[in-house]
Amino acid sequence: MRYSIENDFLRLTVDTHGAEAVSVIDKRGGAEMLWQGDKTVWGRHAPILFPYTGKLPGGKMLAKGAEYPGGQHGFARDVEHKMVRRTGDTLTFELAADAQTLKLWPYDFVLRSTFTLSDRTIRHSLTVENTGEDTLRFGIGYHPAFAVPFDERHTTADYEFRFEREESPLCVSALPNGLLNGRSYYLGRNIRGIPLTDELFQNDSHCMVNLRSRTLAIVEKDSGRAVICGIEGYPYVLIWSAKARPVRFVCIEPWHSLTGEEDGPREWEKRPCAAALKKGESWTTTLSTTFAR
Repeated sequence: MRYSIENDFLRLTVDTHGAEAVSVIDKRGGAEMLWQGDKTVWGRHAPILFPYTGKLPGGKMLAKGAEYPGGQHGFARDVEHKMVRRTGDTLTFELAADAQTLKLWPYDFVLRSTFTLSDRTIRHSLTVENTGEDTLRFGIGYHPAFAVPFDERHTTADYEFRFEREESPLCVSALPNGLLNGRSYYLGRNIRGIPLTDELFQNDSHCMVNLRSRTLAIVEKDSGRAVICGIEGYPYVLIWSAKARPVRFVCIEPWHSLTGEEDGPREWEKRPCAAALKKGESWTTTLSTTFAR
């Protein structure tokens, strides 16, 4: 089921399947600003990545003495969440461990996803609570996809990714199979912008580490229109799009954990995590996205 909230500037719609934002409408101009999930290109909009980001070595994990299969980015994006709160400017969804999730990941938890509107900004907070007896280790991240070009008058070459400050973005490589391979490369040196081209993602995403900027935006160069994501506090920020040409959307993905390693451990307790919670503890992160249109 889908629920919407709106203010004078934006109308946000979120689906209980995955607690995924599926539409962001600019009410002044009527434009849809979120990618609409064309399955011939990429069938998602803005999935939540939990309880891990990226892939598992061998597509499996070992946890509590048993083996569990795992697809890319965890399971939260593929199951129903319960809508638990709706006000004029806020939607909150909840996913709690149940028989379905325990077959995929043998831990008790609650994941709350809260969307709040403030002028032209959407704040999406994810809170993880440990409701079990064991230490809860998890990975987590965001994966929103923004439609480009913003209108029919513009093309791919009219856009760039723009940092708040000068950066030399160092990227960790997960080629060719989506697992870390120990190599790294610079996407640029002493730059403020990364030009968007139809070739930028021909080899998949770029995972930048330890950026200093507080924001990363996709900017229409002639008009200044932009989608601006707050990335402060995130150790990893990815940019990505599907291989379709011309580019139809771009993703800005702040993560608190990384994909698995080619020769890394399959034991869940040895996988680097975003947080480790004792019973009753909780942890929250927030992504703020401003639609400067």
